[in-house]
Amino acid sequence: MLDEIKIILGIADNALDSQLNIIIANTKARLKMFLGGLDVPEILNYVVTEVSVKRFNRIGSEGITSHTVEGESMSFTDDDFAEFAGDIQAYLDSVAAAKKGKVRFL
Repeated sequence: MLDEIKIILGIADNALDSQLNIIIANTKARLKMFLGGLDVPEILNYVVTEVSVKRFNRIGSEGITSHTVEGESMSFTDDDFAEFAGDIQAYLDSVAAAKKGKVRFL
């Protein structure tokens, strides 16, 4: 996952690995909370990657919701996981469906 994030960000050396690993760990921990304490499954690793990239790109701009400089405007969402809420819910629904048993009467 670290290598994928570095490729997306265009980072060729290891100078930022510690910082990126902390971002990845925090992102996984937050996603685990959304999953009700379940470990992050491989199928949702892309969420960790995408949110980690967003968080890295926001370093120095924490807490800012919008920023405008000489006509260039940037805005940040309050919840980095919002766009993945449907995917997270779909995973939780699939886990819940798999836990339901079937009863057969003969």
